[in-house]
Amino acid sequence: MIKRLFPYLFLLLSFSLQAQSERKDTLISIPNPTDSVSAGKPSPFKRAIRKFLDFSNFDTTYISPNRYNYALMVTHFSNLEYYSVTSNQPHFQKLSFSPNPRNKIGLYFGWRWIFLGWSVDVDDLSRKTNRRNKGTEFDLSLYSSKIGVDIFYRQTGNDYKIHKIKGFSEKIPSGYSVDFNGLKVDIKGLNLYYIFNNRKFSYPAAFSQSTNQRRNAGSLIAGFSISKHSLDFDYTELPELIQEFMNSGMKVDKIKYTNANISLGYAYNWVFARNCLACLSLTPAIAYKASDVDSESREGKNWYGNLNLDFLMRAGVVYNNGKFFAGTSFVGKNYNYHRNNFALDNGFGTLQVYAGFNFNLRKEYRKKK
Repeated sequence: MIKRLFPYLFLLLSFSLQAQSERKDTLISIPNPTDSVSAGKPSPFKRAIRKFLDFSNFDTTYISPNRYNYALMVTHFSNLEYYSVTSNQPHFQKLSFSPNPRNKIGLYFGWRWIFLGWSVDVDDLSRKTNRRNKGTEFDLSLYSSKIGVDIFYRQTGNDYKIHKIKGFSEKIPSGYSVDFNGLKVDIKGLNLYYIFNNRKFSYPAAFSQSTNQRRNAGSLIAGFSISKHSLDFDYTELPELIQEFMNSGMKVDKIKYTNANISLGYAYNWVFARNCLACLSLTPAIAYKASDVDSESREGKNWYGNLNLDFLMRAGVVYNNGKFFAGTSFVGKNYNYHRNNFALDNGFGTLQVYAGFNFNLRKEYRKKK
């Protein structure tokens, strides 16, 4: 279902963003032969739809549009993730895993709101690593003044490390760390959200450089998200010393769950200096998880459904004088799964550092001779 929704959401946002990039002072109405009484005035429903699809209707004292057609940008990405497994009976135990950050550099060419380019793994260039399975990451975020879409897919590699351990034998020293190849995760999904104060607050100013925020402004944000998670946890790959003192509730082989949530949060753009913007957005979500668990406990393989709290955070700092821009941004997601004597917390995010410039002034901003 998620795969079928992707192209329709992409096309919807594409047409919406195209409307934003080509601002018009008047709207063209399609005459209706039956509207003789209203003399061509559109119905309330049509006016509501047109107002919703008008992505250029913002307050220019707070937001100014991009005046150029094209952009060139150099960027560096770091992909981060972590997983922790917890059990409370007969006593509290926690194992945390994370791989080394994956770094990529790329060159991108932009046309108004579209950026296309090429990136390469830094570790492949330096040949410092020889991972058997580096995994796959795909993150696409589309920003407009009113609505936005995040599409993501992650399939982890097998280069994890145990970086934190709690509640096990005193024989295991604090700071214990060892390679662990028994964890494989597959995550795919999308976020869809709406920005209420879209006339004064601009997400694109902080994350896609297609507008400029001129004054401080904030907005409530409401959204919906759906994702599918599949985790293989081969605890037999753990060191024997950990297995010896491990709670039975942690001996889970496979977890598959669908996560659907409704979120409500807040975002704020702070213009702390001329052409300088800082943005922070935190969106908690009430999530329903339907899961299929396979474990060695007496429960065996069963379906579960429960409610949990998830989080989505965005943060960015950018300098943009209209011609040149540079900045950094972070988008992070956190998911929590709890079931009886077992809990799984996982999160992943992308840290980006970029610099670029705009060129080819649009016709409406060119000086007339």
